[in-house]
Amino acid sequence: MNQIQSYIKEHKNRFINELIELLKIPSISADSNYKIDVLKTAEAVKNSLENAGCNHVEICQTNGHPIVYGEKIIDTGLPTVLVYGHYDVQPADPINLWNSPPFEPVIKKTDIHPEGAIFARGACDDKGQMYMHVKAFEYMVSNNQLPCNVKFMIEGEEEVGSPNLGPFVKNNRDKLKNDVILISDTGMIANDIPSITTGLRGLSYVEVEVTGPNRDLHSGLYGGAVANPVNILAKMIASLHDENNHITIPGFYDKVEELSKEERAEMAKAPFNLENYKKALDIEAVYGEAGYTTNERNAIRPTLDVNGIWGGYIGEGAKTVIASKAYAKISMRLVPHQDWKEITDLFTKHFTSIAPKGVKVKVTPHHGGHGYVTPIDSIGFQAASKAYEATFGKTPIPQRSGGSIPIVSLFEQELKSKTILMGFGLDSDAIHSPNEHFGIFNYLKGIETIPYFYKYFTELSK
Repeated sequence: MNQIQSYIKEHKNRFINELIELLKIPSISADSNYKIDVLKTAEAVKNSLENAGCNHVEICQTNGHPIVYGEKIIDTGLPTVLVYGHYDVQPADPINLWNSPPFEPVIKKTDIHPEGAIFARGACDDKGQMYMHVKAFEYMVSNNQLPCNVKFMIEGEEEVGSPNLGPFVKNNRDKLKNDVILISDTGMIANDIPSITTGLRGLSYVEVEVTGPNRDLHSGLYGGAVANPVNILAKMIASLHDENNHITIPGFYDKVEELSKEERAEMAKAPFNLENYKKALDIEAVYGEAGYTTNERNAIRPTLDVNGIWGGYIGEGAKTVIASKAYAKISMRLVPHQDWKEITDLFTKHFTSIAPKGVKVKVTPHHGGHGYVTPIDSIGFQAASKAYEATFGKTPIPQRSGGSIPIVSLFEQELKSKTILMGFGLDSDAIHSPNEHFGIFNYLKGIETIPYFYKYFTELSK
């Protein structure tokens, strides 16, 4: 057992209990009712960074939720690693589908996590993964193993699109100056198959509103005579895909990069069992764009999905009404080279154009971001690969992710540095869903692996 493993073994219970206390705070950034809890979480993160050994920590106010900044500069001649994470979490709805209360963390064993997993909102996304970095930093400082400078930027608005992070980064370029950015807000293939995320999809998120008559109408007196916004909205949304599940918005694919046969062949080497995938989701068949595999559909191809749809009467019993309005929230996951603002404009023009004259359409953009690809020949990627090799005993597989972290492209633009995505979650961890969880093995393995990244990045930088 080496020094890192001994330290983790000695402090394992404390590491787990500290994370559990952090997970108890419902830091839901999307709901203003939880503003006090978000601020309480920021304060808890500040205290944890101070206790771990940062020389300077501050809570930076924004026009929204605050950003926690911390640093330990040991030698300006050494490289600087900037750690980014977020302390805000998704809403817990629907509450009735949780097997235990979302903000009362419990540890349970599962088939995938025989050592146990912490079940709570934010366990994997991103409190658990963010806190791995705090504890890895604590180890390096307390054992005189910190080989370079480190800065932390932990925000409270990632789950609502990071609206105030851009201005903060632009106004604090010198404070945030670094040689590489390290993020753990992604996953790996399996606990025995480490992987490094090398690509992220971009995002365009919009809300649509379809208005028909100026009030709700009696469906007997008016049905069949006026446009029903709920019916119209359903038809409009259905028309956004053709029979091959190809998105029908004109110009949508103009900048989509088509990967070569060689690149697709490399992707196909990643272990994947379609039957296990279907079984885990309790579905009879997969579904998506014709001509692509499941792993290609959710990583290298753009998508359009309805995230919520509502209108009319949805209460108990019957109410025969034609609603005046219908709504939907729609997200489009984008691939590198697709500009999210351009895609939002294309969507808006197309969606407005396909509406019949009997209704009015309003499209409200919410947020978005660009895709990102990490070069695998960079020093940062090589350091990460060597770090996983040191703790897992095998070379990690480069893998593109279907998720989005919009601020990654912003970081490169404003700070001129590359981002390395060292995720330790699993696809089965139910992030954004009821019963979200994070394996104890994954949490502790992250704490063990991260110090090796610092070691190898500093060495390779020489």
